[in-house]
Amino acid sequence: MGKFSVKQTKTGIKFNLKAGNGEIILSSEVYASEKSCLNGIESVKKNAPIAPVEDQTKEGYAVEKCPKFEVYTDKKGEFRFRLKAKNGQNIGSSEGYKALKSCLNGIESVKKNAVDSPTVKEEDK
Repeated sequence: MGKFSVKQTKTGIKFNLKAGNGEIILSSEVYASEKSCLNGIESVKKNAPIAPVEDQTKEGYAVEKCPKFEVYTDKKGEFRFRLKAKNGQNIGSSEGYKALKSCLNGIESVKKNAVDSPTVKEEDK
C-alpha cells in the first residue's frame, strides 16, 4: 500500500504520494499551511480515482473536463502528468518518464494508491 508523506520545506509544506515500493508517484506544490496541504491530499483522494486521462502528446487530443490527468512532454522530451481538480487547479505532478507507457502506469498507480493510503509526517533527517 502507498502513503501520503507530508514534509516541511524551507518555504512551506508539501506532500508526496509514494507507491508501496517507496517511489514517489505524485508531488504537490508547496503550501503555506499544513491545513491547506491536508486539503490537497483529500482532493487527490477524491479526484484521482474518477479522473480521465487527457493525452496532450497526441495531435488533436480530446479535451477532458476536470478533474483530469493531463499527460504532456516536458522540455527534455520526457513524459509527465499532472492531476487537475474540478476547479482546474493543479493538485500534483509526476516525475519525468522516458516512455509514455511508464507515464500511464504512473497514473494508474496514483488512482490505485490515492484512495486508502494513510498520511504520515516525515521528520527532518
